[in-house]
Amino acid sequence: MNLLDLKAGAELPPLAIGPITRRSLALFAGASGDHQPVHIDLDAAHARGRPDVIAHGMLSMAYLGRYLDNLFPQERLKSFSARFAAVTPVLAEPVCRGRVETVENGEAILDLTVALGDGTVTVRGRAVVDLS
Repeated sequence: MNLLDLKAGAELPPLAIGPITRRSLALFAGASGDHQPVHIDLDAAHARGRPDVIAHGMLSMAYLGRYLDNLFPQERLKSFSARFAAVTPVLAEPVCRGRVETVENGEAILDLTVALGDGTVTVRGRAVVDLS
């Protein structure tokens, strides 16, 4: 992405994530050390009133990180934050999206989301990119 082309209001190209499979969750649990049963154990999910396991919130944040890394050189990323807004069910197919909120003083502030096919936003994020 050409940093000089960023303008306030511009939509960034989306990143579609394939289905969040049980394998994805098991691999992320191993890599992150987050073996919370609601993410990998169907019985534990049922005990919490859920029909199935749910994805780790940090997995969605990691996808947002990948999204930013695909769009901008890492050294340009000044800050990145996220807030979890809803759960991601197993087999969901999240899409990462971004919009340029403002461009000023050599920086672009980005509004980021991870959303499901039904429009549910699971993660809201924000990033600042150095344009200089």
